[in-house]
Amino acid sequence: MAKPGDQRPPEDSFGAHLARLRIAAGLSLRDVEEATDHEVSNAYLSQLEKSKITKPSPHILYALAPVLKTSYEDLMKRAGYITSDQDGRGRKQTKVAAFAVQDLTPEEERSLLDYLAMIRKQKRK
Repeated sequence: MAKPGDQRPPEDSFGAHLARLRIAAGLSLRDVEEATDHEVSNAYLSQLEKSKITKPSPHILYALAPVLKTSYEDLMKRAGYITSDQDGRGRKQTKVAAFAVQDLTPEEERSLLDYLAMIRKQKRK
């Protein structure tokens, strides 16, 4: 009989995705630890895969991406750091609030995006 803590994460979870990538690459948890120069321990990766940890930091995802043969952007999206929405003209806008201060208000996020748009506009001139 399974213990309550032994439940598997849903197949569509971020942790299950990491486990699928690792298995597809033919790597053990310890192989990943070695390949990331111990930046991601096998115990930490195990907790990620079991969804006991659900929000790894971007630098952990950066270390995992090449080892798991996936893109950093994909891991960032799946971890919830990057969201893509469409603006009023049907163009995709990407919001990367994870790289800014945590707990941004929607107002602060809009201000940052407006500032970035202004900088880009000035560069085009």
